[in-house]
Amino acid sequence: MKEGQKLWTRDELVLAINLYCKMPFGKMHGRNPDIIQLANLIGRSPSSIALKLGNFASFDPTLKERGIKGASNASKLDKQIWDEFYNNWDIALIESEKLLAKVKHTTIEKLNDVDLVDFSKEGLNKKRIVNTRVNQSIFRTVVLATYNNTCCITGISNKELLIASHIVPWSKDEKNRLNPMNGLCLNALHDKAFDAGLITINAEDYKIKISSKLQKKNASEIINTNFIKLEGKLIHLPDKFLPSKEQLKIHNDFFKP
Repeated sequence: MKEGQKLWTRDELVLAINLYCKMPFGKMHGRNPDIIQLANLIGRSPSSIALKLGNFASFDPTLKERGIKGASNASKLDKQIWDEFYNNWDIALIESEKLLAKVKHTTIEKLNDVDLVDFSKEGLNKKRIVNTRVNQSIFRTVVLATYNNTCCITGISNKELLIASHIVPWSKDEKNRLNPMNGLCLNALHDKAFDAGLITINAEDYKIKISSKLQKKNASEIINTNFIKLEGKLIHLPDKFLPSKEQLKIHNDFFKP
């Protein structure tokens, strides 16, 4: 360690990996306003935050698969924090979000724009509903960042039209509700078709498959343009957190051929 440098604390690393999850890989530089904001919060320089994000990138299997090594000076604690997230997203992401809310002197609900007024009449179900909304907000933030706010099928980049779609539904896999590799960024139309099993993404090659239920001889031009012509095309793959092949295989089995 160079003279004058201070060791990173566990809390600082948790906040840094929280930001790593919420940021497109190509925007992890010291000029990014989100990096500058975190640097001010924890008393670090923006360049040191950017370097730490590079350390986390060195562990990301998606980046390794693409031949991107990330920074080479990661610490044992960096790897420990990465493993905690990678092996238990649902717990680790929520805990990091609670820590971020604490540092920002706010609540996890306000941090994720969950309005508690909406739940004033929900009674005993209020806490469960609020927690669900918070989790959904975090998942959306992470998945959209992973795909650089772009639908992986059509390339649509209007955030208002985008949905963070679970590959294996929220209700079917409690352990991977917040796992970004169990997510796809889709527009509303293709999200609906994906949930209905009318389209899927092949687990072996990430190519789009269209159900025969849509491939009819008298299919309308809209169906032809938005679905049939997509058959066999490769989705826009993310820079990090590649969609899980295990999760996709489950959806492939759910798909209506």
